[in-house]
Amino acid sequence: MHLSSIQKYLVNNKVFPYFFSLAILVFSIYLGISIGTLSIPISTIIDIFGQLFSLSKTDDVDPMVYNIVVSIRMPRVFLAMLVGFSLSIAGSAFQGLLKNPLADPFTLGVSSGASLGAVIVLFIGLSLPFIGRFTLPVLSIIFALLTLFVVLAFTRLIERKMSVETIILTGIIFSSFLGAVISLLIALSGEELRQIVVWLMGSVSMRGWVYVYMILPFTIAGVIILLLNCKELNALSFGEETAQQLGVDVAKRKIMILIGASLLTGSAVAVSGTIGFVGLVIPHITRMIWGPDHYKLLPISMINGGAFLILADLVARTIIAPQELPIGVITAIIGAPVFAFIFFRNSRKR
Repeated sequence: MHLSSIQKYLVNNKVFPYFFSLAILVFSIYLGISIGTLSIPISTIIDIFGQLFSLSKTDDVDPMVYNIVVSIRMPRVFLAMLVGFSLSIAGSAFQGLLKNPLADPFTLGVSSGASLGAVIVLFIGLSLPFIGRFTLPVLSIIFALLTLFVVLAFTRLIERKMSVETIILTGIIFSSFLGAVISLLIALSGEELRQIVVWLMGSVSMRGWVYVYMILPFTIAGVIILLLNCKELNALSFGEETAQQLGVDVAKRKIMILIGASLLTGSAVAVSGTIGFVGLVIPHITRMIWGPDHYKLLPISMINGGAFLILADLVARTIIAPQELPIGVITAIIGAPVFAFIFFRNSRKR
């Protein structure tokens, strides 16, 4: 069997892409928990997971090791996974909706809007009644949605057709403006300065289980919204007129997709800061390998994004140990060249 035939078989196989991606994710989770100042063997990790799920206590595991895994490394790894899930599937949805591989929460200004909402909460120390600790993700999501709708409205004023290139350029303009507003708030801040600066660089360090619980409901809701719109994203990839002829309520579905993607982006930015290029690189590579069908693209991009961010965080905390790099630095180093390559390839095609 030729290599091309094997590749075609693997791509068309309904089970293998999911199995392959899940295997990478599980391996990434193991590496993220195992590697650190103290190396923890897989047998110990399995014992700890067994204790957690069976709710039984044994003396087989050193209490210090148990505490390191359960209280420090597991929440960090799971938070990185959920943030990777959110940014990657949101990026896939934006790219599918706008029919452009350069679209993602970062380039559309959605991440910057969510960042501004989170910085305002940190700057003021805001806590809204009834929602308490969920003030941070809720404000981030609201600002993410507002930014997206302002970008689209401004694009419509410039160009009635709302071409993808104009939307992306408008998103970059608004992202720069919102970045300036964030810089102004940082300049005006006092004791909050260090917290805001560290948060803006992107990190999942020392967040704890509270941040996992904070993002989890929004991740579940956003993923469900996007997965329920896979058929519509496939139809929209042929153009809005064709989608309407196929019976898609284009206006309603576009709003649903935008809300779902912004929900995921806002909640991810709220708990981890600005982590760029995940929503750009992972969906693009996944599409190149497994094809453009959104029934397959969205869930596999989500799984791959979770694995990628776990590994990026692992590199960030070990490459210059005992010091840590912000995870946003690692994703930018990887993502910026890929962004340039995609842009160059699209320009050559045109």
